[in-house]
This record gives sequence, structure tokens and C-alpha cells, in this order.
Amino acid sequence: MNLARLLQLASPALPVGAYTYSQGLEWAVEAGTVKDEATALAWIGDQLEWNLGRFEAPLLIRMMTAWRAADEARLAELDAQYLASRESAELRAETLQMGHSLRRLIDDLGEGIAVPAGSSFACAWSAIVAAWRLEVPEALTAWLWSWAENQTMAALKTVPLGQAAGQRILLDIGGRIADVVERAMKLDEEHVSNFAPGFAIACARHETQYSRLFRS
Repeated sequence: MNLARLLQLASPALPVGAYTYSQGLEWAVEAGTVKDEATALAWIGDQLEWNLGRFEAPLLIRMMTAWRAADEARLAELDAQYLASRESAELRAETLQMGHSLRRLIDDLGEGIAVPAGSSFACAWSAIVAAWRLEVPEALTAWLWSWAENQTMAALKTVPLGQAAGQRILLDIGGRIADVVERAMKLDEEHVSNFAPGFAIACARHETQYSRLFRS
């Protein structure tokens, strides 16, 4: 049952609109930074290792722990920290929209979880993980895989790339996720950092990109 729950949370069928966002990747393609399979893999891999692995993953771990402990003050602190890390208007709008959609879904499922209005997607997602009593490492693996799959699909559409190239990217990225999870589980508070200026610039530049498929 836990595996089925994890697959449900990682599925593209989760109705939160993740497929409409590229998180700056579309601008990286426009700028020529990402232009083929190798550069798409480099972009996605770097984001996994240096952005999600050092900031989003450890923060999500702490959110899941806070939900389990019913520590509302800690949750509010962590959610505020996550929202402050969204360095462009599009990134902030993305996590708030997805958080709102997941919060409504949680209500529709009758789970009885009181996710505060205006919560980030990470906060709402960690709430349902805690309610379903999923293990933290496995849940974090599902979160990272879902993100990687969405990024790969964005690359397939914008570069564009073929389906086989997408599967090669996912094969490579999937092989890194276990190490990223392990490092995130051990990362001290003082070493949690979202310092990824190239990512922030790409997200900000996307806001004024003339022709685009994605909302971020």
C-alpha cells in the first residue's frame, strides 16, 4: 500500500498542474544554454545536485518531520523560508498555485488535514506524506523523481528531444537520486543553501520571454 501511495504522489496524474512549468528551463533553451541531450542532462543534473539536493530536499525533510510532530510554529517557519527562496515572481506563483491545488485535492479526498491557506506546494505535499505515514527517504525519492520527470518532459518539448533521449536522461538522473537523498538526510541546518544564481536568472528571464510554452 505504501508503494502505491508513493506512486500516486509522484504520478503526472496528480492534478496540481506541474506539467505547465519548466522552472527556467525554457529560457535556458531560448538562450542556447540547453540545446541537446547532453546539455539538457547537465542542466537537470546540476539542479538536482546543487539546488534541490542542498535546499529543497532538506527543507522538505524538515517539513515532513514538523507535520508528524504537529509543530505548527515550525511548519510556518519552514514554509516562509521556502517561499522566500522562490526568487522570481513566476517561481513563487508556481508553488502557491500547486500548493492551492493540492490543498483542494486533500480536502476532496477527505483526508482531514488542515493545510493552511497560502501554503507552498512543498508544505502541502509533506502534509499528505505525514498523513499517509510514508517513510521520509522513500517520499523524498518520489518528490525528486517527479521533479526530474517533469523537467525531462519540458526538455523533450522545448529543445526538442526524442523519447529515447528522455529515457536516457531519466536513467542517468534516476541513478543519482539515492545519493542526493542520503546527503539531504545528513545535511546540517547551517549548510542548507539555495545559492543557485544561474537558476534564479533563468527563472527571472523567463518572465519576459516573448514566445513560450510554460508558465515558469
